[in-house]
Amino acid sequence: MQDFKFSSLKGNSQKLDGGAMFGNAPRAMWEKWIAPDELGRIPLACRSFLIEFGEYKVLLETGIGAFFEPKLADRFGVQDADRHILKEELQNLGIKEEEITHVVLSHLHFDHAGGLLPTYEEIQKGNSDLLFPKAQYFVGEEAWERALKPHFRDRASFIPMLTEKLKESGRLQILKPEDSLFDGRLSFFYSEGHTPGQMLAHFEGEQESIIFGGDLIPGRHWVHLPISMGYDRFPERVIEEKQKLYENYDLSKTYLCFTHDSEICAGKIAKNEKGKYQVTEELASATRKSF
Repeated sequence: MQDFKFSSLKGNSQKLDGGAMFGNAPRAMWEKWIAPDELGRIPLACRSFLIEFGEYKVLLETGIGAFFEPKLADRFGVQDADRHILKEELQNLGIKEEEITHVVLSHLHFDHAGGLLPTYEEIQKGNSDLLFPKAQYFVGEEAWERALKPHFRDRASFIPMLTEKLKESGRLQILKPEDSLFDGRLSFFYSEGHTPGQMLAHFEGEQESIIFGGDLIPGRHWVHLPISMGYDRFPERVIEEKQKLYENYDLSKTYLCFTHDSEICAGKIAKNEKGKYQVTEELASATRKSF
């Protein structure tokens, strides 16, 4: 099996209400983990991950990007809203947009797919073309249907123009639950608790593997089974799905990738002496780490 190179890409970050991010966990608990600002918001990454092997450059997620108009960017706490940080991160690796071959999206909420769009300033000037013009875009079937027909509860989480642009690109691939890519090397774990059909990518290496935690496990503090988000559709199902994920993979050989953790990009997890899951090996960042 061919080794692959793994990189974490920061993208634009944001700040959101800590209470919403930690669901029914009391503030007295979560503020010890992440200090809130004067508005009660906590810093959140909107991280993407790059897998390079052979002729392929596979991007897991595109983050929030910088497409929001200033008023909405401020409402959602988007940082550096006049710049497309993901593009800059790729450029720092010497990678052009045209070199990305696959873009895999766990779901189509704006903080995971907004980076497909240019900046607000570019859109105002008439350029609203999707980034990564030679890539195939991959979305799960159920997540796609949710984006087409969102529930009233989460319709503000979707970008109205994005589904049309994806269809018009001619490069959209809708995946069924049994589908995989690269002869099964890239497979998927599906989760319903946060949003229908969330598709978490698992990429297998020679010795170790990675799995994208998405919004099922957005950061290391959410590794603990009872911790969920106020944004989750079914918090109890989130807990059950985390347990299932932990049981399905060899945790000693798997790095769990965190899209929203502001301090680390990934980590291995294990049970502690009290039987609770926690991060045991932290990766603050990764640049072409070999797997």
